Amino acid sequence: MESVDRSILVTGGFGFIGSYLVEVLLKLSSNHVHVVDNLSTSPIELRSYLDQVPNPDRLSYDICSVRDFFARNDIPHFDEIYHLASVVGPVGVLKHGGRILQNMASDAHDIVDYALAHNAKVCDISTSEVYGGGRDGYCSEKDSMIIPQKISARLEYAVSKLACEVALVNMHRATGLHATIVRPFNVAGPRQATQGGFVLPRFIKQALAGEPLTVYADGKSVRAFTHVRDIVDGIRRTMCCGKPGEAYNIGNPSNKTTILALAEKVLLITGSDSTVEFIDPKALWGPLFEEANDKYPDADRALNELKWRPQFGLDAIIRQSVEYIRDGRSN
Repeated sequence: MESVDRSILVTGGFGFIGSYLVEVLLKLSSNHVHVVDNLSTSPIELRSYLDQVPNPDRLSYDICSVRDFFARNDIPHFDEIYHLASVVGPVGVLKHGGRILQNMASDAHDIVDYALAHNAKVCDISTSEVYGGGRDGYCSEKDSMIIPQKISARLEYAVSKLACEVALVNMHRATGLHATIVRPFNVAGPRQATQGGFVLPRFIKQALAGEPLTVYADGKSVRAFTHVRDIVDGIRRTMCCGKPGEAYNIGNPSNKTTILALAEKVLLITGSDSTVEFIDPKALWGPLFEEANDKYPDADRALNELKWRPQFGLDAIIRQSVEYIRDGRSN
């Protein structure tokens, strides 16, 4: 991909995915990157991160909400906007139930209004949850979206992301707004925190502590874990090469696995003597918790149109995450 000097806004740029994206953007040409993040879901220690980020002289930031940032009168010009700011995680969404749609829609419209006024390109980071499980877990951009019957905070999160997608596509059609959409599948890797309910760092911490690995239900749920660096590469390619008004699955179908098989891999790689314990997640997180349906991606559009090539298999994701957590860098 060719790179040119850009002024770039990354909302949620100190989050798990966002922090990797910011590092990549700062390595490209002479980009200036501005981050807006309220740190509510950030897994990083900000001072340490800023000490190691490449080209820190080209990074600026505001610790605030997207809404507060766009309420200002002195916003600089941005050529590109990567919108990642969001509540995250199957547990992380629970306390926001009833407000998720309002907050997501408000942020999306602030970004659209700015982009239209300043001719900026937008890449919106949505979620694979919009598929509602697809066809027995198989999720293709060509398929209809499926809305599960049971109402939950997780459903509100998925429907809110989908509503923002629809608004962006309609705005593209009505105004020519250059907007593309990424649907990430089960992002994992070093720097991911257990907060929010993410399964891989939870399994690793339990294994290293000699505690039982808590597998929900029968462990047969299907996922396709994708390294955060592969996700970031897909995001950059979507901004650069994606068709405006289109959504792209970014997920590694080669990493398709059940949660029970993931737990067994973690035990093998860590060498832990921990056991597997099957539990009801509602016993841990309360009655509002809902597990996701099976999901794994059709990645053909990303592979063919974006020339995206994931680099990390599941074992590598686990090994790198184990090393990160063993070194005490995970919160």
